[in-house]
Amino acid sequence: MDLGIAGKWALVGGASKGLGWGCARALALEGVNVVMVARGAEVLNKAVDDLRAETGGKVQLIAVAQDITTEAGREAIWNVAGGPGKDYDIVVTNAGGPPPGDFRDWDREAWLKAIDANMLTPIELIKATVDGMAARGFGRIVNITSSSVKSPIDVLGLSNGARSGLTGFVAGTSRSKIAGQGVTINNLLPGKFDTDRIRSTLPAMAQKQGKTVEEMRAIQQAQIPAGRYGNPQEFGAICAFLCSQHAAYMTGQNVLADGGAYPGTF
Repeated sequence: MDLGIAGKWALVGGASKGLGWGCARALALEGVNVVMVARGAEVLNKAVDDLRAETGGKVQLIAVAQDITTEAGREAIWNVAGGPGKDYDIVVTNAGGPPPGDFRDWDREAWLKAIDANMLTPIELIKATVDGMAARGFGRIVNITSSSVKSPIDVLGLSNGARSGLTGFVAGTSRSKIAGQGVTINNLLPGKFDTDRIRSTLPAMAQKQGKTVEEMRAIQQAQIPAGRYGNPQEFGAICAFLCSQHAAYMTGQNVLADGGAYPGTF
Protein backbone atom coordinates (compact mmCIF):
# COMPACT_ATOMS: atom_id res chain seq x y z
CA MET A 1 0.00 0.00 0.00
CA ASP A 2 1.34 3.42 -0.96
CA LEU A 3 1.03 5.58 2.15
CA GLY A 4 1.18 8.80 0.12
CA ILE A 5 3.87 10.48 2.22
CA ALA A 6 6.99 10.13 0.07
CA GLY A 7 9.03 13.32 -0.05
CA LYS A 8 7.71 14.69 3.21
CA TRP A 9 9.85 15.59 6.23
CA ALA A 10 9.64 13.82 9.57
CA LEU A 11 11.17 14.44 12.97
CA VAL A 12 11.59 11.31 15.08
CA GLY A 13 12.76 11.38 18.68
CA GLY A 14 14.72 8.57 20.31
CA ALA A 15 15.50 7.30 16.83
CA SER A 16 18.80 5.53 17.43
CA LYS A 17 17.23 2.28 18.64
CA GLY A 18 14.07 0.62 19.87
CA LEU A 19 10.64 1.93 19.00
CA GLY A 20 11.89 5.30 17.77
CA TRP A 21 14.25 3.56 15.38
CA GLY A 22 11.39 1.35 14.19
CA CYS A 23 9.33 4.44 13.36
CA ALA A 24 12.21 6.23 11.62
CA ARG A 25 12.94 3.14 9.55
CA ALA A 26 9.33 2.58 8.50
CA LEU A 27 8.96 6.21 7.43
CA ALA A 28 12.24 6.24 5.52
CA LEU A 29 11.24 3.08 3.65
CA GLU A 30 8.10 4.96 2.58
CA GLY A 31 10.24 7.69 1.04
CA VAL A 32 10.06 10.17 3.92
CA ASN A 33 13.06 12.37 4.72
CA VAL A 34 13.85 11.89 8.41
CA VAL A 35 15.65 13.96 11.01
CA MET A 36 16.65 11.34 13.58
CA VAL A 37 17.27 12.59 17.11
CA ALA A 38 18.88 10.85 20.07
CA ARG A 39 21.32 11.69 22.84
CA GLY A 40 24.08 9.20 22.00
CA ALA A 41 26.01 10.28 18.91
CA GLU A 42 27.81 7.01 18.24
CA VAL A 43 24.74 4.78 18.29
CA LEU A 44 22.68 7.37 16.40
CA ASN A 45 25.23 7.81 13.62
CA LYS A 46 25.44 4.05 13.13
CA ALA A 47 21.64 3.83 12.97
CA VAL A 48 21.58 6.54 10.31
CA ASP A 49 24.37 4.90 8.31
CA ASP A 50 22.61 1.52 8.42
CA LEU A 51 19.30 3.02 7.38
CA ARG A 52 20.95 5.01 4.61
CA ALA A 53 22.36 1.78 3.24
CA GLU A 54 18.98 0.03 3.53
CA THR A 55 17.17 2.81 1.66
CA GLY A 56 19.87 3.10 -0.98
CA GLY A 57 20.32 6.81 -0.31
CA LYS A 58 16.89 7.59 -1.77
CA VAL A 59 15.85 9.78 1.17
CA GLN A 60 17.57 12.40 3.27
CA LEU A 61 18.53 11.16 6.73
CA ILE A 62 19.98 13.64 9.20
CA ALA A 63 21.39 12.72 12.61
CA VAL A 64 21.00 15.21 15.45
CA ALA A 65 22.74 14.05 18.62
CA GLN A 66 20.91 16.21 21.13
CA ASP A 67 18.73 15.89 24.19
CA ILE A 68 15.32 16.78 22.77
CA THR A 69 13.97 17.38 26.27
CA THR A 70 16.07 20.55 26.60
CA GLU A 71 15.46 23.92 24.99
CA ALA A 72 18.98 23.89 23.52
CA GLY A 73 18.36 20.47 22.00
CA ARG A 74 15.16 21.61 20.34
CA GLU A 75 16.84 24.73 18.97
CA ALA A 76 19.51 22.53 17.41
CA ILE A 77 16.79 20.51 15.67
CA TRP A 78 15.08 23.59 14.24
CA ASN A 79 18.43 24.91 12.96
CA VAL A 80 20.07 21.72 11.70
CA ALA A 81 21.78 22.10 8.34
CA GLY A 82 19.74 20.61 5.51
CA GLY A 83 16.64 20.22 7.64
CA PRO A 84 13.23 21.86 7.14
CA GLY A 85 13.48 24.28 10.07
CA LYS A 86 10.16 23.96 11.86
CA ASP A 87 8.29 22.98 8.68
CA TYR A 88 7.95 19.30 9.48
CA ASP A 89 5.07 17.37 7.97
CA ILE A 90 5.38 14.55 10.50
CA VAL A 91 6.51 14.63 14.12
CA VAL A 92 6.98 11.48 16.18
CA THR A 93 7.60 12.39 19.81
CA ASN A 94 9.49 9.86 21.86
CA ALA A 95 11.59 10.34 24.97
CA GLY A 96 12.87 7.59 27.20
CA GLY A 97 10.57 6.72 30.05
CA PRO A 98 11.47 7.54 33.65
CA PRO A 99 12.89 4.80 35.86
CA PRO A 100 10.72 2.31 37.72
CA GLY A 101 10.51 2.31 41.49
CA ASP A 102 8.45 3.01 44.57
CA PHE A 103 6.58 6.32 44.71
CA ARG A 104 7.83 6.81 48.27
CA ASP A 105 11.33 7.26 46.91
CA TRP A 106 10.50 9.90 44.29
CA ASP A 107 11.10 13.51 45.25
CA ARG A 108 9.78 16.62 43.53
CA GLU A 109 12.76 16.72 41.19
CA ALA A 110 12.05 13.20 39.95
CA TRP A 111 8.45 14.13 39.19
CA LEU A 112 9.42 17.33 37.38
CA LYS A 113 11.99 15.49 35.27
CA ALA A 114 9.41 12.89 34.24
CA ILE A 115 6.79 15.52 33.40
CA ASP A 116 9.31 17.59 31.45
CA ALA A 117 10.44 14.64 29.32
CA ASN A 118 7.18 12.78 28.80
CA MET A 119 4.59 15.56 28.81
CA LEU A 120 6.05 19.03 28.33
CA THR A 121 8.61 18.12 25.64
CA PRO A 122 5.98 16.61 23.29
CA ILE A 123 3.79 19.66 23.90
CA GLU A 124 6.68 21.97 22.97
CA LEU A 125 7.30 20.02 19.75
CA ILE A 126 3.60 20.16 18.89
CA LYS A 127 3.44 23.88 19.62
CA ALA A 128 6.44 24.61 17.40
CA THR A 129 5.20 22.68 14.35
CA VAL A 130 1.42 22.39 14.35
CA ASP A 131 0.52 25.82 12.95
CA GLY A 132 2.84 25.35 9.99
CA MET A 133 1.26 21.97 9.31
CA ALA A 134 -2.20 23.55 9.39
CA ALA A 135 -1.14 26.31 7.01
CA ARG A 136 0.13 23.73 4.52
CA GLY A 137 -2.96 21.54 4.93
CA PHE A 138 -1.18 18.38 6.10
CA GLY A 139 0.31 17.26 9.37
CA ARG A 140 0.75 14.10 11.39
CA ILE A 141 1.83 14.02 15.01
CA VAL A 142 2.28 10.68 16.75
CA ASN A 143 3.22 10.57 20.41
CA ILE A 144 4.78 7.34 21.61
CA THR A 145 3.37 7.00 25.10
CA SER A 146 2.66 3.71 26.88
CA SER A 147 0.01 1.09 27.48
CA SER A 148 0.24 2.23 31.11
CA VAL A 149 -2.07 5.18 30.38
CA LYS A 150 -4.83 2.58 29.90
CA SER A 151 -3.62 -0.03 32.36
CA PRO A 152 -1.25 1.58 34.90
CA ILE A 153 1.78 -0.37 36.07
CA ASP A 154 2.53 0.10 39.75
CA VAL A 155 6.34 0.38 39.48
CA LEU A 156 6.02 2.91 36.63
CA GLY A 157 4.19 5.62 38.55
CA LEU A 158 6.32 8.43 37.12
CA SER A 159 5.50 7.30 33.60
CA ASN A 160 1.83 6.69 34.43
CA GLY A 161 1.41 10.24 35.67
CA ALA A 162 3.41 12.16 33.06
CA ARG A 163 2.09 10.26 30.05
CA SER A 164 -1.50 10.47 31.26
CA GLY A 165 -1.07 14.23 31.39
CA LEU A 166 0.02 14.25 27.75
CA THR A 167 -2.94 12.03 26.86
CA GLY A 168 -5.36 14.54 28.36
CA PHE A 169 -3.70 17.41 26.51
CA VAL A 170 -3.88 15.60 23.17
CA ALA A 171 -7.54 14.72 23.71
CA GLY A 172 -8.42 18.41 23.62
CA THR A 173 -5.84 19.82 21.21
CA SER A 174 -6.40 17.18 18.52
CA ARG A 175 -10.08 18.12 18.37
CA SER A 176 -9.49 21.86 18.02
CA LYS A 177 -9.52 23.87 14.78
CA ILE A 178 -6.52 21.99 13.40
CA ALA A 179 -8.64 18.85 12.93
CA GLY A 180 -10.31 20.57 9.98
CA GLN A 181 -6.99 21.72 8.53
CA GLY A 182 -5.53 18.34 7.68
CA VAL A 183 -3.63 17.84 10.94
CA THR A 184 -4.04 14.76 13.11
CA ILE A 185 -2.57 14.06 16.55
CA ASN A 186 -2.65 10.52 17.88
CA ASN A 187 -0.94 8.57 20.63
CA LEU A 188 0.64 5.19 19.96
CA LEU A 189 0.69 3.03 23.08
CA PRO A 190 3.22 0.21 23.15
CA GLY A 191 2.63 -2.79 25.31
CA LYS A 192 5.60 -5.07 25.90
CA PHE A 193 8.15 -4.75 23.12
CA ASP A 194 11.60 -6.30 23.01
CA THR A 195 13.60 -3.12 23.61
CA ASP A 196 16.02 -1.68 26.15
CA ARG A 197 13.03 -0.29 28.04
CA ILE A 198 11.58 -3.71 28.81
CA ARG A 199 15.03 -4.95 29.77
CA SER A 200 15.41 -2.05 32.22
CA THR A 201 12.06 -2.65 33.94
CA LEU A 202 12.26 -6.44 34.23
CA PRO A 203 14.70 -6.49 37.19
CA ALA A 204 12.42 -4.36 39.41
CA MET A 205 9.38 -6.44 38.52
CA ALA A 206 11.30 -9.68 39.05
CA GLN A 207 12.59 -8.55 42.43
CA LYS A 208 9.11 -7.55 43.56
CA GLN A 209 7.77 -11.02 42.72
CA GLY A 210 10.80 -12.97 43.94
CA LYS A 211 11.65 -14.22 40.46
CA THR A 212 14.73 -14.17 38.28
CA VAL A 213 14.75 -11.85 35.27
CA GLU A 214 14.55 -14.86 32.94
CA GLU A 215 11.55 -16.22 34.83
CA MET A 216 9.87 -12.82 34.74
CA ARG A 217 10.41 -12.57 30.99
CA ALA A 218 8.85 -15.99 30.43
CA ILE A 219 5.89 -15.14 32.68
CA GLN A 220 5.24 -11.90 30.84
CA GLN A 221 5.34 -13.47 27.40
CA ALA A 222 3.01 -16.26 28.52
CA GLN A 223 0.49 -13.62 29.64
CA ILE A 224 0.39 -12.04 26.17
CA PRO A 225 -2.15 -13.74 23.88
CA ALA A 226 0.26 -13.31 20.98
CA GLY A 227 2.75 -15.35 23.00
CA ARG A 228 5.68 -12.99 22.56
CA TYR A 229 6.98 -9.47 22.89
CA GLY A 230 6.47 -7.14 19.96
CA ASN A 231 9.34 -5.94 17.81
CA PRO A 232 10.31 -2.41 16.70
CA GLN A 233 9.69 -3.10 13.02
CA GLU A 234 6.01 -3.91 13.45
CA PHE A 235 5.58 -0.98 15.81
CA GLY A 236 7.12 1.28 13.16
CA ALA A 237 4.68 0.01 10.56
CA ILE A 238 1.74 1.08 12.75
CA CYS A 239 3.35 4.48 13.23
CA ALA A 240 3.86 4.91 9.49
CA PHE A 241 0.19 4.14 8.86
CA LEU A 242 -0.90 6.78 11.39
CA CYS A 243 1.34 9.23 9.52
CA SER A 244 -0.12 8.31 6.14
CA GLN A 245 -2.74 9.86 3.91
CA HIS A 246 -4.98 6.88 4.73
CA ALA A 247 -5.23 7.83 8.42
CA ALA A 248 -6.61 11.31 7.75
CA TYR A 249 -9.87 10.52 9.57
CA MET A 250 -8.15 9.33 12.76
CA THR A 251 -7.31 11.94 15.35
CA GLY A 252 -7.25 12.14 19.13
CA GLN A 253 -6.94 8.36 19.37
CA ASN A 254 -4.93 6.15 21.72
CA VAL A 255 -3.83 3.25 19.55
CA LEU A 256 -2.84 0.27 21.68
CA ALA A 257 -0.27 -2.15 20.28
CA ASP A 258 -0.04 -4.86 22.92
CA GLY A 259 -0.50 -8.33 21.40
CA GLY A 260 -3.88 -8.54 23.12
CA ALA A 261 -2.40 -8.24 26.62
CA TYR A 262 -4.94 -5.82 28.05
CA PRO A 263 -8.42 -7.38 27.76
CA GLY A 264 -9.91 -4.73 30.05
CA THR A 265 -9.42 -2.02 27.42
CA PHE A 266 -11.68 -1.57 24.43
